[in-house]
Amino acid sequence: MADIDLTIAGRTYSVAAREGDEPHLRHLESILQEHAVTAHRASGGLNAERTLVYLALILADMVDEVQRNPPEGVSPVLLERIADRLEAVAIALEEDAAEA
Repeated sequence: MADIDLTIAGRTYSVAAREGDEPHLRHLESILQEHAVTAHRASGGLNAERTLVYLALILADMVDEVQRNPPEGVSPVLLERIADRLEAVAIALEEDAAEA
């Protein structure tokens, strides 16, 4: 694991990242930055925590919209992530069974 610094709504945060996850985290950082100005304006610019709450609400609204009105088909990226997680679960179950 490595720590990387992400800047969100004008504040820098150090987060732990698995090997190879940095490009994805940088992509997520850019998505957050796209909405940070709106969140800052909505929060009245009072403090970073309030701005982050508004940013979370903006993103939650976007997620809700997609969940209520899903696009046609399933994203190949989503399918790959699901497959990766299922593989990790299978490996963990195999390790548990071998230890028992």
